[in-house]
Amino acid sequence: MPDTTKWTPYILAILRIVTALLFLEHATMKFFQFPAAIPGIPSPLPTMILVAGAIEVITGLLMTVGYYTRVAAFIASGEMAAAYWMAHAPQSFWPALNMGESAILFCFVFLYLAFAGPGRLAIDNAAKQTSLARA
Repeated sequence: MPDTTKWTPYILAILRIVTALLFLEHATMKFFQFPAAIPGIPSPLPTMILVAGAIEVITGLLMTVGYYTRVAAFIASGEMAAAYWMAHAPQSFWPALNMGESAILFCFVFLYLAFAGPGRLAIDNAAKQTSLARA
């Protein structure tokens, strides 16, 4: 059996980047109606949606580049937990019926990233190398 552990940090980075870009897409749908508007969201956006979109933009960008990944992922995980319980769970107990699967997946992937870190290909790693070089 080949040793695949050397690829683990790279696959973690790919998971972080792809998930963060998908998360960021939700913000672009709220603010720019790109690639499409979110159905049923009024204009102007309610304050709660504006705050959610701001969290998605900031944490999505931070996680994409791998800067303050753990903090950003923890905040994004909390937002998705709140979104699930506030918007999806009241509709039905079953995630397939309340359309909450993506909120659950985002929540737990971000929670994992908060503990696992950014993997390779992250600004966090470059910052760590710089601080180690100074010591």
